[in-house]
Amino acid sequence: MGGWAEFAAAFALFLLSHAVPARPGVKARLTGALGQKGYLAAYVAVSLALLAWLIVAAGRAPFVALWPPAPWQPWLPNLVMPVVCLLIAGALGAPNPLSFGGAGDARFDPARPGIVGVTRHPLPVALALWALAHAVANPDLAHLLLFGGFAGFALAGTVVIDRRNRRRMGRDWDRLAARTATLPLAALVSGRWRPSGPPPLWRPGLGLLLWTGLLAAHRPVIGVSPLPF
Repeated sequence: MGGWAEFAAAFALFLLSHAVPARPGVKARLTGALGQKGYLAAYVAVSLALLAWLIVAAGRAPFVALWPPAPWQPWLPNLVMPVVCLLIAGALGAPNPLSFGGAGDARFDPARPGIVGVTRHPLPVALALWALAHAVANPDLAHLLLFGGFAGFALAGTVVIDRRNRRRMGRDWDRLAARTATLPLAALVSGRWRPSGPPPLWRPGLGLLLWTGLLAAHRPVIGVSPLPF
């Protein structure tokens, strides 16, 4: 199988692998069968395998140019990816009952939300920024569908999660989300949130390490250098 058929199959399975486990009943059964750690390990392994297949399938799809490449386009991912990596590093292990996977986290302090003050959904926003920057840098149909789909999936997910949490939390939602916003830094600009202090040094250090690793692995894994020169 190859061409558009492979790309469509990879994309469908990738979306299915994320949509089905998000259903509370399915997730509860999988967690009960595998345990919490086993479920997370299986989820990550399947997601990475399908993501790798999806990226390879996009490269195999027929090339359909949408607009001529410009010298500035490769710069965009290089400027955005450090921000993406900092968001990911800031979100890892941070208490966040307002986004996916963090329900009922009693460690969260709504008066000092930390990374959640930057954006209520740091991981989906990081995914959307990654996808949009790479869509601009790869102006062909297959990659626009790939990265545009990722961006749409991530941004739609923030809306779905907010609606679900509003129903589930009731009045607690207003209290917990008072100093947050989905749009990055919107709570800071509006004056609803002010940082209580700098983040621990290991978080930006981890973000820098992640960015360096992705930069170094891009050519061996993807086959193309991400550098604009």
